[in-house]
Amino acid sequence: MFGNYLVGLREGLEASLVVVILVAYLVKSDRRHLLPRIWLGVAAAVGVSLAFGALLTYGPNGLTFEAQEAIGGGLSIVAVGFVTWMIFWMARSARTLSGDLKSHVDRAAEASRASLVVVAMLAVGREGLETALFLWAATQAASSGSSSSTAPLVGAALGIATAVVLAFAFYKGALKLNLSKFFTWTGGFLILVAAGVLAYGVHDLQEARILPGLHNLAFDVSDTIEPTSWLGTLLKGTLNFSPATTWLELIVWVSYVAVVMTIFVKRVRASHNPKAARPASTTPQKVTA
Repeated sequence: MFGNYLVGLREGLEASLVVVILVAYLVKSDRRHLLPRIWLGVAAAVGVSLAFGALLTYGPNGLTFEAQEAIGGGLSIVAVGFVTWMIFWMARSARTLSGDLKSHVDRAAEASRASLVVVAMLAVGREGLETALFLWAATQAASSGSSSSTAPLVGAALGIATAVVLAFAFYKGALKLNLSKFFTWTGGFLILVAAGVLAYGVHDLQEARILPGLHNLAFDVSDTIEPTSWLGTLLKGTLNFSPATTWLELIVWVSYVAVVMTIFVKRVRASHNPKAARPASTTPQKVTA
């Protein structure tokens, strides 16, 4: 549940901050009359995201078990790809996000009435679609073998609600938060969550008979960590840990964390050390005979 809470918090805060920046900029530039277009775009983005989530949830019903597992595994891998891209994009663009959005607003305000609606819908909708896909995949993974399928959804909903409250506090100026550090720490943890979702997607593809090795277990600690125990539930809800893990799942999990975490740490260190090597002077040197 905590893992899904963190996903909802981070993704919800990204989308909420986009709305806060758009609204605050229009208010400060005395263009309050354009606010309804922003809210219309936000409403459209939320509607599309909810419809996408419903399609993911109810679309596979009625298919064979193998087909459902194949779809679930494929979408889980796609979701991991999106969230990985999002983690690196936010780490790179957090400092320039406000300026970029403001320039888009200025151009849209001078264009047709629908332009500002489209800007808000695309800015929020991208986050909403990524959130819907990744939350669906994380929920599928966390609820596998669990008696409750609502706990992950409750965790995600609480995370999104917290994000909205934080964004409102930002807007009112009552909260100061180092967003760079926030997205760094949550990004690192989300890499571990994404690794669990990726391993679960591989397991789905194994059950669909698309990938081999379903019965080749790397370890099975079900007797020590029962899936229904508090520890098993905690590890499943945060890291999508499976007590019975195949060799392919283990290899995929370790490889993803090793590669992505290494790149992420290097990117973070580079962003905190902006001093780059200055290019050599291109001024022609005077040649003496």
